[in-house]
Amino acid sequence: MAESRTHSASRQGPFREGGQEREAERLGMLVFLASEVMLFGGIFAAALALRLEHESAYGAAAHHLNLWLGTANTAVLLTSSLMAAIAVQAARDGKPAWAARALWAAVLLGCVFLAIKGAEYAGDLREGLMPGTAQAHFEGTTQHLFMNLYFIGTGLHAVHVTIGLGLLVVAALNRQARHDQHAVLIGNVALYWHLVDVVWVFLYPTLYLAGAR
Repeated sequence: MAESRTHSASRQGPFREGGQEREAERLGMLVFLASEVMLFGGIFAAALALRLEHESAYGAAAHHLNLWLGTANTAVLLTSSLMAAIAVQAARDGKPAWAARALWAAVLLGCVFLAIKGAEYAGDLREGLMPGTAQAHFEGTTQHLFMNLYFIGTGLHAVHVTIGLGLLVVAALNRQARHDQHAVLIGNVALYWHLVDVVWVFLYPTLYLAGAR
C-alpha cells in the first residue's frame, strides 16, 4: 500500500494513472494530425476544382511529370510505413531490437524517398518546369497553376517527410521508447509517418496519374 502511494505521489501532472496519460498523448497526436489533414485538404480541393474546370489542360500539364519516379516513391513510402507499423508491434511484443531495426529501415526508406524526389526536382529544373520558368512548355494559366500546385504540394510533403525522419531517428535512439510495451512514443511517431504516407497516396493520383495515357 505504501509503495502504491509513493508511486502515485511521484506521478506529476493531472494524470493519476498511466493509461490516462497515454490516452491523452494519443488524443493530442490525433488532433495535431487532423490539423495537418486540413492543411493538405486545401491543396487537394484546389487541384480538384482546377481539374473539374479545365480537365484537358490539367491532364496535359500532368503529362510532364515523371510517372515512373512518382510510382517508385509511392512503393518506397508504403514500404517505409509498413516498417513503422512493424516497429510498433515489435515494441508491444517486447522485442526492442526488432523495433529498432524496423525504425532504422523506415528511416533508410524515407531517405531514399527524398533522394528520388530530389532527382525529380533536378530533372524539372533542367526541363524548365520550375515556377517562373515554365513558359516554354505551357500555355494558359491552368497549366501554370497545376505546376504551382505540384511544387507546393510535393514540397510541403517533403518538409513533412524530413520532420518525420527526425522523429523516427529520435524513437530509434530512445532505449526507453523501444522497451515500452505500450509503444507510446513509437506509436505516435508511427501515426505521424502514416499520415505522411497517406498524403502521398492522395498526391500520387491527383498529380501523376492525371497525365497517364
